[in-house]
Amino acid sequence: MTEVIVHETAPVTLIGGGDVAQADLAEALALAPVLVAADGGADQALRLGQSPSAVIGDFDSLSAAGRMMLPDSILHLVAEQETTDFDKALRAISAPLVLAVGFLGGRIDHQLAALHVLAQPHGAGCILIGAQELVLHVTAPLALDLAAGAVVSLFPLAPVTGRSEGLEWPIDGLSLSPMSRIGTSNRALGGPMRIEVDGPGLLAILPRECLGALIPAMQAGRSR
Repeated sequence: MTEVIVHETAPVTLIGGGDVAQADLAEALALAPVLVAADGGADQALRLGQSPSAVIGDFDSLSAAGRMMLPDSILHLVAEQETTDFDKALRAISAPLVLAVGFLGGRIDHQLAALHVLAQPHGAGCILIGAQELVLHVTAPLALDLAAGAVVSLFPLAPVTGRSEGLEWPIDGLSLSPMSRIGTSNRALGGPMRIEVDGPGLLAILPRECLGALIPAMQAGRSR
């Protein structure tokens, strides 16, 4: 188990080595100003004119040039090879929420690995920020106001049941499973939307524009 390296009482931005747009990072930092990098994500941060407060990983993807630009005091080596750098970083962060950029887009295997990590138990909740969508692991009741017609996709990575309000196709009474029934391309009816699950494994994919409202919604759900 990775020791906690970053302790924050406010949300944290975590940057990875995948596709990152300047606007994505700027939006995340406006909401979560402390920047942490997962290994090669430090190169992305430096490229975009930002310096992380901590870099966590096994350092197999951080460039030599990037490493020379960073003080040794912020480099935290986690040498084991059983987990990804995203997983290492999430386990090393103690914060109310993590906004993660640079983990969606690019190679499909990297994206699938990021979704796998997202569904694992971690101390901090996490929102993956993509170019068009947000992805989160629903572990607590999630209540959010959405515009009518907004796409809400529910993708199970394990068998899971739950209940919903404010969706065109409710999930009440359904057994969701990656090998049988999934819930992509559902739609919000407009106004309050609520999802509650009976166990882990359900990912929600929401419109990018609801990030500002999603942060307090996730924090409220996890505090109950």
